Amino acid sequence: MPTKRLLAVGSDVWHAGEYGEGEEWQVLLKTTDARYAQLEAHLLEQHPWDNPEIGAVPITRGSASYLSWLDKSTGLFVSGGNAGFSNYTHWLLQRCGEASCPPGTLGSQFWDSVTTTFFFTAVTVVVEVCLGMWMAIVMNRAFRGRGLLRASVLVPWAIPTAVTAKLWFFIFAYDGIANHLLGTHILWTGDEWASRFAVIIADVWKTTPFIALLILAGLQVIPGDIYEAARVDGASAWQRFTRVTLPLVRPALMVAVLFRVLDVLRIYDLPAILTNGGGGTGHATTTLSILVVDQIRQGFNSAAALSTLTFLLIFLVAFIFVRFLGAHVVQTQQSQQKGGAA
Repeated sequence: MPTKRLLAVGSDVWHAGEYGEGEEWQVLLKTTDARYAQLEAHLLEQHPWDNPEIGAVPITRGSASYLSWLDKSTGLFVSGGNAGFSNYTHWLLQRCGEASCPPGTLGSQFWDSVTTTFFFTAVTVVVEVCLGMWMAIVMNRAFRGRGLLRASVLVPWAIPTAVTAKLWFFIFAYDGIANHLLGTHILWTGDEWASRFAVIIADVWKTTPFIALLILAGLQVIPGDIYEAARVDGASAWQRFTRVTLPLVRPALMVAVLFRVLDVLRIYDLPAILTNGGGGTGHATTTLSILVVDQIRQGFNSAAALSTLTFLLIFLVAFIFVRFLGAHVVQTQQSQQKGGAA
């Protein structure tokens, strides 16, 4: 007789099916022992076959690296063995079975999503650092109302990302404020490059104050005597900025850049709400995180593999920052301490 297997998905859904040849019942996925007992009782009540033998394969819920080894065609951990690297080659090589993934499928969007994610990261971080440095220098000066300016600058950063995305969604509507001010008829959430720059503008507006706040903290620990000595020596404003401000603010600047790079690499809610990951070809603003969520709706095994690849990518970027840029930060701090001791 065919093998009877009880499929327990998540914590509330079960389904009985027939797969292959065999003689025993199996629970292929379960969450807790208590839930397993409930599923077994439901099975015996609804399907009273003669003396079914029920076996279980416990799978830790949320273990993406483990789930990524499950069979991608059935979405199950089958008795024949694990799926090997097929869930990973599905993304890295864009293979759907024995053939290349056809255009329009999620598997064919992996490298496009990687490119989009890195594009967002590079552009937003560069713009935010430049604007944040300028804002921090302005807020570091002594003038009337400085405290009020500092507080007002932080308002965009304090607004939840979902609210920010919806706010800019209305601004970038076809009959919204942006087109009225510019006198244009741009489809900000539909055109390929317009949708990308819409995401960039919204992200820069929201997170530049965060960069400015961290840089401002670094500027406030620089002694004023250093700038006074530089003026006495005849240094211009540009020379004071490049030879005094930048070297001394480097530790805070590197921390700010690291935080923002890691944050943008896993960006999800802003492009998902603002453009629904679409634009242009339909996935112009689809980042890796959006692709993971889309894949979860079709099968959690390939999604687990993709989330693992995303984690490894972010870990590699963080390692490069800490290993190669972090050493210079430590050296800068040691130089500052030696200079202060002298």
